[in-house]
Amino acid sequence: MTVLLEKRRLIVSPGLVPAQRRREDKFGHPKDVDVDLTIGLVNNMPDTALQATERQFMRLLRQAAGDMRIDFHCFSLPSVSRSLSARGRVEAQYTDIAGIDRLPIDGLIVTGAEPSAATLPKESFWRELTEIADWAKSNTKSAIWSCLAAHVAVLYLDGVERRPLDTKCSGIYDCFSVSDHWLTDGFVGPIKIAHSRLNELRPRDLTASGYQLLTQSPDAGVDSFSKHFGSQFIFFQGHPEYEALSLEREYLRDISRFLNGERNTYPAIPVGYFDVETEQRLTVFAARAHAERRPTLAAELPQRKLREDIATGAAATVMFRNWLDYLAGKTPAAVANANV
Repeated sequence: MTVLLEKRRLIVSPGLVPAQRRREDKFGHPKDVDVDLTIGLVNNMPDTALQATERQFMRLLRQAAGDMRIDFHCFSLPSVSRSLSARGRVEAQYTDIAGIDRLPIDGLIVTGAEPSAATLPKESFWRELTEIADWAKSNTKSAIWSCLAAHVAVLYLDGVERRPLDTKCSGIYDCFSVSDHWLTDGFVGPIKIAHSRLNELRPRDLTASGYQLLTQSPDAGVDSFSKHFGSQFIFFQGHPEYEALSLEREYLRDISRFLNGERNTYPAIPVGYFDVETEQRLTVFAARAHAERRPTLAAELPQRKLREDIATGAAATVMFRNWLDYLAGKTPAAVANANV
């Protein structure tokens, strides 16, 4: 499968790419494509995760696309603060979000941003993100809202408040289907999903406002849920797109912030993520970090090994294949909603 990292990103199934690709094939539209979809990613993740987020969602779309042709556009909200290098990447590689109305977006993926204000409505990105929610209701077939973006959307749309957690929810959790929905078709038993958040949306608050719970974890709480707003909105509290090392990078970042005095608490080890020996070494290092707190200590972090059963890719691929099928009108729910 080929991904062209330009302002107009083209994802083509490998079966449709000739071994010796001609120049006209590179930017053309393959003749034998089953379905042609346009997907937008509003990538509001901080600079350190900007490219990783692009890569993660493109990887999922590549794996799920099958015979579908996908035109993939990245956008970023102007209100999200960027470094000089990140701004340069956005300006060179991303489509201007002011022109989103001119694109026939079938499906939209909206990520969260790093919070800095005391409440969500006080965030600099609140107005732009809520405007995207209003736009998506009447201009997309479906929109996915990830993590903090999900929290913003349900607060704006239905007044559902998120609640702070006593400790950060971080790790790989077993999640179970809790209702019959096209997004979870094909799931067998529990699915493993990465979670990384300081707040939660509670099941009773969501169901009271008409949201359908889709997957849930006994330990992490609500994983995914949905509601129809003209467009089918899908919400993720977890991160099905995360790669194997994503949680490790966040954990090491939080350790560095503690050692640098940027946060007051030392981060807990992600649940179900590192093997037993690594957890033991990290527990010893945590005690040392509390005793010797200094920035240079980060260079002495012990070697780490992940558990062998943390793979989340299979479930995420099924989920995104189901989402693309919905966008393509291949599910009964898509047909029913089209006739509403």
